[in-house]
Amino acid sequence: MRSLRLALGLLTVLPVGTVEPTARLGAGALRWAPVVGAALGAVAGGLLVGLAAAGVPPLAAGLLTVGFLALATRGMHVDGLADTADGLGCYGPPERALAVMREGGVGAFAVVTLVVVLGVQGAALAALASAGPAAVAAVALAGATGRAGFCWVARRGVPAARPGGLGALVAGSQPWWVAAAWWTTLAAAGLALGPRATVGVVLGAALVAALSRHTARRFGGMTGDVLGAANELAATAVLITLATAAGG
Repeated sequence: MRSLRLALGLLTVLPVGTVEPTARLGAGALRWAPVVGAALGAVAGGLLVGLAAAGVPPLAAGLLTVGFLALATRGMHVDGLADTADGLGCYGPPERALAVMREGGVGAFAVVTLVVVLGVQGAALAALASAGPAAVAAVALAGATGRAGFCWVARRGVPAARPGGLGALVAGSQPWWVAAAWWTTLAAAGLALGPRATVGVVLGAALVAALSRHTARRFGGMTGDVLGAANELAATAVLITLATAAGG
């Protein structure tokens, strides 16, 4: 259960107490991450439905839900998405890309990526806002699918791109089948929401696999920022797929 506490402490703002991170606990925390993501998604989905029921315009409710998720995760995943975009957008060797990611500023690639991804998330949530309990389940599925990508990014054979930080702690810690098992489970569970949910999970998994392959080559390995980017891309894939179904 210390791994679960570490996952909650790393991935949420919940005051779960201090857990000294070790490689073993970090590996366990990644395997718990989809559970944490599902719980966060369920709370966010409840907020979305509650805002819609209170008469808040759907797009505003969707954007407020996106903001809640950013606050609930300390903005960590969104920050990882921005840094990864800037790193991939710069020229030069891997060392240059990693230096850009460490600088802490927000470049043009990061800004465009954040506007597009978070805007799509907000619009997708707006389309789901009137779906009641199904919306809660949809956002929970998206949250779990995004965090399942952590296990693929940190799979064995992919080294840390640089020393220190969460990336170095968990790099190479996961057998490949852990992510596959999570995605298979989530794809099956998604059938309760219809076949589109399963398509969304599969699409999210494909995006994470492509991102992981590209970033491992570009950066020379994985970083904690790539974990955040993987989460945001996979979660967005699930949300937009389900929103398309709701709109149809």
